[in-house]
Amino acid sequence: TKIDRRNFLKVLGLGTAGAAMAGCDMPSYVTSEEGAEKIYSYLAPEEYVIPGIGVWYASTCQQCPQACGIHGRVREGRVLKLEGNPDNAVNKGKICQMGQSGIQAHFHPERIQNPTINGKKATWDEALALVKEKTANASWVTGAVSGHQRVLMDAHRAASGSGRHYAIEAVNMRAWEDASAAVLGDAHPNLHIDKARSVLTIGADFLGTWGNPVKSMGDYGHFREAPRGVLMAVESAMSMTGANADTWYVARPGSEAAVVLGVGHVLAAKHGVTAAGMPSAAAAFAAMTPAKVQELSGVSEAQLNKIADTLMSNSPSLVLANASHGAAQAAQVLNLMLGNVGQTITPGSTLAANGLAPVTGSSKDLVAFAADANAGKIGAAFITGTNPTFLAPKGLDMAAALSKVGFKVAIADFADETTKSCDVVLPMSSPLESWGTHVPVNGGSAGLVNIQQPLMENVYPNTRGLGDILLSVGQGAGVQDLDAFEDYYGYLRTAVSALMGSDVEGDWSKALQAGSVVTDSVAGSFTSGGDVALSFSEPAKAGTLTLITSARQALFDGRHANLPWMQEAPDQITKTVWDTCAEIHPITAAKLGVKNDDVVSINTANGALTTRIFTYKGIHQDAVNVAMGRGHTDYGLYAENGVNPLTIMDASPGDRETTELLTSRIAATVTPTGENRYLVRSMDVDSQHGRKLIATITAEHFNRKQGGA
Repeated sequence: TKIDRRNFLKVLGLGTAGAAMAGCDMPSYVTSEEGAEKIYSYLAPEEYVIPGIGVWYASTCQQCPQACGIHGRVREGRVLKLEGNPDNAVNKGKICQMGQSGIQAHFHPERIQNPTINGKKATWDEALALVKEKTANASWVTGAVSGHQRVLMDAHRAASGSGRHYAIEAVNMRAWEDASAAVLGDAHPNLHIDKARSVLTIGADFLGTWGNPVKSMGDYGHFREAPRGVLMAVESAMSMTGANADTWYVARPGSEAAVVLGVGHVLAAKHGVTAAGMPSAAAAFAAMTPAKVQELSGVSEAQLNKIADTLMSNSPSLVLANASHGAAQAAQVLNLMLGNVGQTITPGSTLAANGLAPVTGSSKDLVAFAADANAGKIGAAFITGTNPTFLAPKGLDMAAALSKVGFKVAIADFADETTKSCDVVLPMSSPLESWGTHVPVNGGSAGLVNIQQPLMENVYPNTRGLGDILLSVGQGAGVQDLDAFEDYYGYLRTAVSALMGSDVEGDWSKALQAGSVVTDSVAGSFTSGGDVALSFSEPAKAGTLTLITSARQALFDGRHANLPWMQEAPDQITKTVWDTCAEIHPITAAKLGVKNDDVVSINTANGALTTRIFTYKGIHQDAVNVAMGRGHTDYGLYAENGVNPLTIMDASPGDRETTELLTSRIAATVTPTGENRYLVRSMDVDSQHGRKLIATITAEHFNRKQGGA
């Protein structure tokens, strides 16, 4: 071919890593100059396929940003069941309920089936021609993205202007990532829950939605093996992780950083464990006395002592935090003080082909996108994998912001609140019908790249895979060397073959069978040792109601609200289905004169919403918690229920703590409406009525009797 080698490596996302590939020629089967190859689905029936007998194929889950490896069971050309890939280093054969629901999303009757221009049906040629004509100063608005999809997005932005990449994820690890980068010099260190003997988590729901819960659940199982590890949780409202904790401590919303600083104070004063070489951090710990912690958070001196004593007597330990940026930074300093760094926290690694690395999302990018759109800085926006209109609080006025973007293109599989504002909508195939590569953020193997391959033909013939759409859009923008590829399969096979250093058919087949390849990586290292200024935000005064929001598995951030399976899955804490409720403490409910199932109006400075009450003791008396995920207005028949708490939350531009929606909070008032409607729950009885239906045993007794068995 006549393609320049340097540009060829760049367009494949190899970057400097391609220097090692000097002896690898470009495979001939992907160039139009040497003749197009007619590609049939590798799932076309083979001689060894027996009718009625399922065959399992490897791919990658796309139901959340974590990119777990999966196996799909295919029979008579249709995928019928998904399970975890036991050979994948991330999830090791396990899969969560959201991953299982990928089947329902795949066969969903409400999927977009044809391109549209200004809401009217169009052909692909018409839509892509308009995209080519209108694209200038293009920005990409996505969820978390990695692999060769990211490479093509970056190449398109470079070719069509100076636009930004806004990665929007309401459920994220941004507080922890920023703290890890500031304290350790590594935003994504490896966490070894399985090697810890005690874990303290402050708002990091690692068994629910924080990080990769599937991987964490496997590690947690080993953590609970004899000698049994001790789990402690500090939260304003109980999470899945808090519900599994040996000891659960409730803190006033916004006071979590003060609690972490208080633990550091006790470690230094009682156990002589100090932040050596970090005078600013040591001063912050010294200033946060137990008396001040109790005043701010309600956590007592005895409780602080118990946390500190447990961390000291059960070493190595691990301290995790995502409740706020202040809490996360203090937690990482505690890990340094306790000697956890190097044991339960180790440096992460990066791909040698750094163009494939994950771009993790945050709510801060949601705020930045709204601000730049309102300022007229975005000529064209390509939106995929996220729904900014649904996620944005009213204060951001996302509808007005989108109206100021010159040209908007949605690449989506379902119509939602954002697609209705777009000029062009391009129908995307489901992840079970298309090709891709994905690099896990929280991986279990250095250099791991998971492969997504189609498990069956398209359910709706006029849809196209995200990779094919990106390839077409890039070709239209004049990205150099992309014209050499007739489809995304050819591009991806060339790119993955280059990563493997082989274009042999047998090696490609082995990669598809494994569902991943392990490529060259660069080992990371920590750069800790510098001083860190720790801080905390003053929480609301005692007795002031504060609205918070939480994410739960199933609906997640609302992306699965159109799936009946996920609507029917009981909430992990309240056990509600098909509806939203406001969680408050029974004492608070009595003060307000409300009870279970009463309809109330929750009012904040950003608006109001109306929902029903659920009372339980796993929440601070000053907190009102409304889980996110429901309350859609344009996401299909099954998503039209519940309320969306994000609309009345705070997202103040420039304030990184309140910008992150999952950790934000806002003063609220709760007013009864006088109405009472039954809240459907899968479990209405919370008491054993003295019959001891569930037996309990102390951890000490367990370790003495069954633990060593």
